[in-house]
Amino acid sequence: MKSAVLNVLLTCVVLSACSQPKVSNDRQVGDGCEDCELMFAGMPSIISWKTKLAADNEPGEPLIISGTIFKNDGKTPASDVILYVYQTDNTGRYTPAPNQVHAKRHGHLRGWVKTDAQGKYEFSTVRPAAYPNRNDPQHIHPIIKEPGRSFYWIDDFVFDDDPLLTVQVRSGQMNRGGSGIIKLKKNEKEVWIGKRDIILGLNIPNY
Repeated sequence: MKSAVLNVLLTCVVLSACSQPKVSNDRQVGDGCEDCELMFAGMPSIISWKTKLAADNEPGEPLIISGTIFKNDGKTPASDVILYVYQTDNTGRYTPAPNQVHAKRHGHLRGWVKTDAQGKYEFSTVRPAAYPNRNDPQHIHPIIKEPGRSFYWIDDFVFDDDPLLTVQVRSGQMNRGGSGIIKLKKNEKEVWIGKRDIILGLNIPNY
C-alpha cells in the first residue's frame, strides 16, 4: 500500500515539474516589441540561411534580399542568428493564407532564416505594397533572435526608390541594427535585388 502511495506521489511530482514553464536564461535586451513573440509561432525546428516567403504564383513583383549579419563589432560575421521577417502582400494587407493556423496577424508572407558560418542570409518574396490610404512607406518587418539574448526588433527593410520614403521619414530612422534603407536593382530576370547588412545590438537599448 505504501509503495503504491509513493508511486502516485512520485508521478504527481514528475508531472508537476514537467508542466512548469521553462525559464529562459536569455539576457533581456531591447525595449519591448509588439507581437514579436509571434516569431515563434510555427517556427520550424530546422532553419536554413536561405528561405522563400512567397509562392511562385504570389501576385507582386519578385524580390530577393540578402546580406551579412555581423557581431556588435561590425566586422565579425555572426553565425546561428535567426532573422524573422513578415510583410504585407500586394494589396498592402497582412492577409493570412486560407488554412493558416499560426500568426494570422502577420499574414502569410512570413519566414525565418538562420545565418550560416559566414553570417550570410537570403530570402525571396514579393515587393510589399504600402498600407492602403496611409503614408507609411513599403516595408518588411524584421525581428532578430541571437543565441543567449532575447528577441528584438530592428529598423524595417524599406526601399530607397519608394516615393513614400520622404526626407522626413528618412530622418526619423533609428538605425537599429544599421540602416534599413535598401537600394534595389532589377536583374536580367526582372527580379528586384537588394542587400542589407545588419550589426547585432547597434542602437538597441540594454544591449
